[in-house]
Amino acid sequence: MKKLPLALAAALLAAALPASAGNITVKGSDTLVILAQKWAEVYMAKNAATKIQVTGGGSGVGIAALQNKTTDICNSSRKMKSAEIANCVTAFGKRPTEYKVALDGLTVFVNEGNPLKEISLEQLEQIFTGKIRNWKQVGGADERITVYSRENSSGTYEFFKEHVLRGSDFVASAQTMPGTAALLQAVAKDKSAIGYGGAAYGKGAKALSVKKDAGSPAIEANEETVIKGTYPIWRYLYVYVNPAVDKGEVAAYLNWIRGEEGQKLVKDIGYFPLPKHLRE
Repeated sequence: MKKLPLALAAALLAAALPASAGNITVKGSDTLVILAQKWAEVYMAKNAATKIQVTGGGSGVGIAALQNKTTDICNSSRKMKSAEIANCVTAFGKRPTEYKVALDGLTVFVNEGNPLKEISLEQLEQIFTGKIRNWKQVGGADERITVYSRENSSGTYEFFKEHVLRGSDFVASAQTMPGTAALLQAVAKDKSAIGYGGAAYGKGAKALSVKKDAGSPAIEANEETVIKGTYPIWRYLYVYVNPAVDKGEVAAYLNWIRGEEGQKLVKDIGYFPLPKHLRE
């Protein structure tokens, strides 16, 4: 059999591949990383020519990678700051495109042996800033509270600081953990511990119901309370992309994430799907 010239064979092979063939890099939020890995796994099983690489590191790390054009997709558990948007405009001439991809009830975790079932936002602010240091001050046992937190590159850290601590600094004795999974492992082993993280990471620890104030009912983070906004520490989870790469396989992937199948996986992992009117 006569062999085709190498260049022609390569051209015919390329033409035979699906239009979505290619590589997609995803970087950022540790809150989103378990969901992003599941999205990638299921999508690649259905689209064999598309390879998706997912890494964490924190929302700030993902945003920096987007600015540096070293990732296609940035996962973030908080909105981009105005200065970060300005840096993106400087880097690639346009504002990054923002997509809401899921909802989360940012959850407060304690050890399974802790008798507490609920806590108020004011008590959380006082615990995490060091004004309250013993569990008996909030109705628990007479033992010192061990505070676990995320590193400052984490979008979850920034969201908690802004919305729960009202901008105040974390207590200096807070033990900083490199990811939510590590934080949960520490809380699960430490009977005096308290920490926070995405709703999907609750295995091995107890999630406390949260009260908006002392006179309000304690609300559990679940799909109904998060979508309705009655759970006091709910938030959106985001994806940011450079508009220049928001096409082809990247656009197809993002459409799939925000579609029925991708949103079902949101629920399977332990976060909450977007209402349909937000998927447009």
